[in-house]
Amino acid sequence: MFIGEYNHNLDNKGRVAVPAKFRKTIKGGAVVTRGLDNCLFLYPKKEWQVIAEKLSKLPISQSKARAFARLMLAGAMDVDFDNQGRINLPEYLRKFASLKKKAIIAGLYDRLEIWDETNWNKFKTGAEKESTNIAEALGELGV
Repeated sequence: MFIGEYNHNLDNKGRVAVPAKFRKTIKGGAVVTRGLDNCLFLYPKKEWQVIAEKLSKLPISQSKARAFARLMLAGAMDVDFDNQGRINLPEYLRKFASLKKKAIIAGLYDRLEIWDETNWNKFKTGAEKESTNIAEALGELGV
């Protein structure tokens, strides 16, 4: 399970360290792809296979299903760790997420999200201000 919020720097080659406590969970490799809210999603390969299979079963006759599958699948890239526990984020994904120098890696149970620090702080501030409304809406869903 991935939980927590971690600050890391991107180097000039687009590499970012994954927190050491998560490396064992994703030692078999991982997949990084475009996420939602202008962040990147990083899945262990096993979790990614489940997501990819679900995406492949979306109806191609529906434009929103096609668009979401394209966003997730066409943007995906296999990543491996170097000797220092870093992954290399391709330029097109760094550009998508507006990643510059400082990144936040957030654990969200079955995936990690990689955010530009400025974007993360804006999102987090907004979510914190709306936390009561969010909780009430989720309460209606049984959460």
